[in-house]
Amino acid sequence: MKNTILIIEDDKDIREGIRILLEGEGFLVDEAPNGMEGIKKLSPETNMVILDIMMPGISGLKVCEKIRQTSYVPILFLTAKSKESDKLIGFMAGADDYLVKPFSYAELFARVKALLRRHQVYDKEVKQTVPEDKWLEKHHIRISTSHNIVFLQGKELKLTEIEYKLLLLLMRYPDKIFSIQNLYESIWEEPFMSTSANTIMVHIRNLRTKIEENPQKPKIVQTVWGKGYRLG
Repeated sequence: MKNTILIIEDDKDIREGIRILLEGEGFLVDEAPNGMEGIKKLSPETNMVILDIMMPGISGLKVCEKIRQTSYVPILFLTAKSKESDKLIGFMAGADDYLVKPFSYAELFARVKALLRRHQVYDKEVKQTVPEDKWLEKHHIRISTSHNIVFLQGKELKLTEIEYKLLLLLMRYPDKIFSIQNLYESIWEEPFMSTSANTIMVHIRNLRTKIEENPQKPKIVQTVWGKGYRLG
């Protein structure tokens, strides 16, 4: 079954170039010239979204936030902004990856394949039927070891794939201090680069807002200064 990719980009030439590339590699492609039309075209059959940040009307950041209200489909941001702070804003809005214009189509295709592979492996894992589900419990958190199902004080939490994997890793090894490199290579299964540190910090921050009583003074996911993170 072919993957369907939705391109939301106001530049017609860029949109057409990406469509030709992806269709040539066997993908099904849908297009939208602006954010509002893109939101309308998103469907359960959409396997990935390639999203421009700077568009007239509703921005890509707002589009990403709206998509994240209903879907965890992989989102790749395209942007002319290359500052690290801009990347952090994109990740906080819910993006999975970030590609700076101008980019090569070879790099774009590599990012698309990597995002789809990670998402499909995760999706396969959570859909597997297991004879007996196992749970870990601590700090009033109950987390399944095989599915993205998490309860905090009896109420179910909605965590992204990355947030779930981070929390599960920390709860599996409650006495271990994980360096940022440990976390990145364990979760993303890719070599660590210096720019990857900010990615981890953003996802930790997002996780804390969902599980901590006071995210500014975390008691569950604690920072060990100079070393990394551990479960409190």
